[in-house]
Amino acid sequence: MIYKLTGALQHYVWGGQYYIPQLLNISVEENQHYAEWWLGAHTSAPSIIEVEGKNLPLTEFLQQNPTALGEKSREIFGETLPYLLKILDVEKPLSIQLHPTKQQAEIGFAKENEKGIDLKDSKRTYKDNNHKPEMMIALSDFWLLHGFKAKEKILSSLNEHPSLAPLAEKLGNQDLHSFYADVMQADQAQLYQWLAPIIDKKREAYSANELRLNNPDYWLLYTMEAMDIPLEKLDAGLLCFYLFNIVHLKKGEGIYQDAGIPHAYLRGQNIELMACSDNVIRGGLTPKYVDIPELLKVVDCREVEPQVISAAPHDARVFTYSTPAKDFALQNIQYECGETHRLKIQSAGILMVMKGQLNLRSETSVFALKSGESAFISADAFYEIEGLDEGYAVVAKLP
Repeated sequence: MIYKLTGALQHYVWGGQYYIPQLLNISVEENQHYAEWWLGAHTSAPSIIEVEGKNLPLTEFLQQNPTALGEKSREIFGETLPYLLKILDVEKPLSIQLHPTKQQAEIGFAKENEKGIDLKDSKRTYKDNNHKPEMMIALSDFWLLHGFKAKEKILSSLNEHPSLAPLAEKLGNQDLHSFYADVMQADQAQLYQWLAPIIDKKREAYSANELRLNNPDYWLLYTMEAMDIPLEKLDAGLLCFYLFNIVHLKKGEGIYQDAGIPHAYLRGQNIELMACSDNVIRGGLTPKYVDIPELLKVVDCREVEPQVISAAPHDARVFTYSTPAKDFALQNIQYECGETHRLKIQSAGILMVMKGQLNLRSETSVFALKSGESAFISADAFYEIEGLDEGYAVVAKLP
């Protein structure tokens, strides 16, 4: 069975104003931010599914129709949809963040429940008991931070600035975890001593657009401007531009974020697919709660060489991106006008049209869907996609 599905908007202040409304073909409200479009069954913002002319939350539909998830999915993940599909428009940098393992999430969630911390409390770290591995595919040129650089590269970045030379000396005598802990717990006076000379020296070059985007100095100045961070209230997360990999993804390329890997989206639009969780442990560049003890417990400080996920080849009409995730997989389906793909899905799937128009058929239904529209596909369904004009769709499902 197939059903029309409508997602949920999230209006976080870092989001852009136009990209998501244009994709979804909805009107733009003045002074409103359109940061994320959620497709899934997360309890805080479930999608709406249309069943026999009636609209109901996808969470409620799955409670009433658990077989729609598929036998394999129910055996492993229970009676819930294991993934969440999103579209993001990152106009301003997101907080530096990382996500727990499944075991860490279960322990942390239980502890906060025992302490009686409300789920909506601003100082609540664990919103559920699930891990949150995630993958993303760039919909534009996209910039992000991803994991710690090799120690030699960090030392090189630090030694380029006299004010950071003491940090380089410090790192020469410490492991990365101890070093990162000291940085994250530095006071304002120390942060000013490290960063103010760079800000002062590079401000003019930044204003003249003379800094390259792979230069940590650019992102230091850009983030202070975009997030309105004053010199009197510097954020320890600003130092992470010198510690983490700065990654540039071209449109169609992607990356996978495993548990514990610190990361931050800096600019661009993307598709994001993750385990169904809202567990975020923040490491700076945010007015939200930064739980330093939990951050240092969960962070993975190994040196990372970013592994870019290749874009879907143009001649591969149905293509699944490669990740180690067990909770989700993302399929890219390309079509020309009149081109037909006949497919079967074993787990519940969510299809979103990213470009063009298509007819989506099952044995009992047919829907015409255009860019920005979505459908829920029950497990074990045979379905057919017919292109009405050139474009592509993505399908979230289990591997």
